[in-house]
Amino acid sequence: MKALFPRRADGLEAIVINTSGGLTGGDRLALDCGAGAGSRLVLTTQAAERAYRSASGWAQMDTKLHVGAGSRLDWLPQELILFEGARLKRSLRVEMEADARLLLVEPVIFGRMAMGEVLHDAALRDRIEIWRDGVPLYCDALRLEGDLAARMAQPAVGRGAGAMASLVFVGPEAEAFLSPLRAVLPVTAGATLLQNDVLVARVLAEDGFALRQTLLPALDRLSGEGLPISWRL
Repeated sequence: MKALFPRRADGLEAIVINTSGGLTGGDRLALDCGAGAGSRLVLTTQAAERAYRSASGWAQMDTKLHVGAGSRLDWLPQELILFEGARLKRSLRVEMEADARLLLVEPVIFGRMAMGEVLHDAALRDRIEIWRDGVPLYCDALRLEGDLAARMAQPAVGRGAGAMASLVFVGPEAEAFLSPLRAVLPVTAGATLLQNDVLVARVLAEDGFALRQTLLPALDRLSGEGLPISWRL
């Protein structure tokens, strides 16, 4: 892996690049990043990450983020695309100071619809944890295995969605963002406050294109129109 650092006026931006081009069984990647006190760090990826067919075993990606006192960290990776036969375990743990801010998104695409891809045998185990001052603030776990097309077709799971995203904003502006965010979300998405400074949204979409159409205005608003340029290419 490597990183590029585009010029940015309001903080440091890092574009993380997986030079292998994707993940497959046996791969083990780990990322550990932090925003120091009073700083701003924006982390993104150059393009969508790909989880390819696994001949044996699981691919694993573990990310740890640290958000220092008075700082802000935006974790804005582009989509994870799952391919038929993929086996991926992924974890994201964020540790924040009491007055830190966080914007986080995790988009997932279940096969490329435009290419006619349908996932009948794939597996994703995903976990997101956000801790503030050593206390759990947000914990979410997802486990999808087997015929993902059939699973996502179930009304209580995805109602036929081919893509989804989880979005979290932590900061004193969270309550003020709730109504504007709901205004740009489709009927297949929802947003709520877990507490006055913790805003959470979940988005379901037909495919990756529709998902991005929703995420771009939402992330623009929550980032203060500070989305990385790689999101707009």
